[in-house]
Amino acid sequence: MNNFETPKDLPCVGDNVRDLTIRQDRNDVGDIPEDWQVEAISAIAEVKTGPFGSSLHERDYVDDGTPIVTVEHLSEFGISHRNLPMVADSDRYRLKSYCLRTGDIVFSRVGSIDRNALITEKEDGWLFSGRLLRVRTSANTTHPQYLSYYFHSEPFKKRVREVAVGQTMASLNTQILKSVCVFIPPNPEQRAIAEALSDVDRLLVALETLIAKKRAIKQAAMQQLLTGKTRLPGFSGQWTSVNLTYDSLLKARIGWQGLTTSEYLNSGDYYLVTGTDFSGGRINWSGCFYVDYNRFMQDANIQLAPGDVLLTKDGTIGKVGFVNTLPLPATLNSGIFVIRPRKNAYIPMYLYYVLTSRIFENFLGRLQAGSTISHLYQKDFVDFTFEAPQLNEQRAITAFLSDMDAEIDALEIRRDKIGAIKQAMMQQLLTGRVRLIQAEETEYG
Repeated sequence: MNNFETPKDLPCVGDNVRDLTIRQDRNDVGDIPEDWQVEAISAIAEVKTGPFGSSLHERDYVDDGTPIVTVEHLSEFGISHRNLPMVADSDRYRLKSYCLRTGDIVFSRVGSIDRNALITEKEDGWLFSGRLLRVRTSANTTHPQYLSYYFHSEPFKKRVREVAVGQTMASLNTQILKSVCVFIPPNPEQRAIAEALSDVDRLLVALETLIAKKRAIKQAAMQQLLTGKTRLPGFSGQWTSVNLTYDSLLKARIGWQGLTTSEYLNSGDYYLVTGTDFSGGRINWSGCFYVDYNRFMQDANIQLAPGDVLLTKDGTIGKVGFVNTLPLPATLNSGIFVIRPRKNAYIPMYLYYVLTSRIFENFLGRLQAGSTISHLYQKDFVDFTFEAPQLNEQRAITAFLSDMDAEIDALEIRRDKIGAIKQAMMQQLLTGRVRLIQAEETEYG
C-alpha cells in the first residue's frame, strides 16, 4: 500500500475547508474515514512568530533566568535542555506574549522548516526565539499530542517543504503554516493514537539513553585499557612507546588529486571511498560512488584491503574508519590517509581504537591549539606517540572492545527497527487505515 499524501491542489484554506473531500489517488490509496475531518491549521490553532531580532539580543542573555527555546533545541522527542540561552525576569515580562504553555508546538521558521517539537510541563513558561513559530491549539476538539505526531509524519513534512518560500533558504511564515491542512479524527481516537505512539517513543528514548550510557562506558574502558592504567587478567610487563610516523607504519598514503566530479560514477565495479562515506568507524558502502578501471589501477598503494585504517585529512579532520570487508574492490579520494601497520608491529584494529580514543583526540586538540587548521599532513604526526603492549595483549584488548561494540551495535539495530515500526504505525494510524477505536464509539468530547 502506498503512502497516503494530501493531493497538492487541495486548497485547505477558507471557510469551506470542512466541505472538502479527499479524493482517491491513482494508486487507490483510499479516503480518510467518514467521521474524520480535514481542517486548515488556521481553523484549529493560533500561529505566532517569535520576537523580532530588535526585541531580543544576545547581549540580553544571562546565566540564570528564563530559558529561550531555539531551533537547535527541537528534537524528535521534544525539547533538548542543553545549552539553553536565558533572559532576566524583566525581559521575560517584556516578552510575555512569546511565552510557551504546555501543549504548544514550536516549528523551525527558517532552514529545517519541518523540525518541530511539543512543549511539555517541563518547558511551561519558557520563551521561544524569533526563528520559531508557535502553534497553540484553540479548539478543545484537537489534542496537542496527536497534532504533534501528525506534524512529525512524513506526508505532512513533505507538504510543508512544498509550500515553503525562499530560493536559497526555505522559510515559513504564519500565513503559510496556517494554510496547511491536517486530518482530525474524533477526540477519543486522537488520544488513543497519541498514547500508542507515546508508548513507542518511551521505548526509543530508553534505548537512546542506554546506548549513550554504553558508549560512555566504552570510552572510559578505552581510556583505561589503551594507556595501560587497567590491565586485563593474565597480562603484565612493560609497554613500549610507539611513534605513528617512524616506528610502526608503512608510509601513510593518500589518494590522487584532480579527480573531477564527472569521474564520480553512480554504478560500477570499483568503489571510491570519500570522507563522507564512513561514520562510527564503518564504511557505508551503499552510499559510495564508483570509479572506472583506469582510476582504480592508477595507484596500487591506495587500493583498499581488509585491516586498513582510514583517517580524514580534510573537511572534518581526524574522522576514523576501519576496513573490515570489501564488497567490491575500492580506492580512495584525496581527502583520506590510509594507514597500514608494518607486519608484527601491532594489530590494525588496536590502532583503530587508539585513533578513536581520547589519546588521539587530545593530540588533535594540541595540534589545533591557537590555530584554525583545516588540513592534516603526514608531517603533523611526527609528534604523535602512544603506548602499546605486546601483540597478544593488543589482541585481548581489541577483542574486549569489539565485544562492547557488538553490544552497542545490537542496541542500535533494535532502536532502528523500532523506529521503522513507529513510522509504519504513524502511516497507518494518522490516515485512519488502522483504527484504534471503532467509528461508532468515537464522539467529540
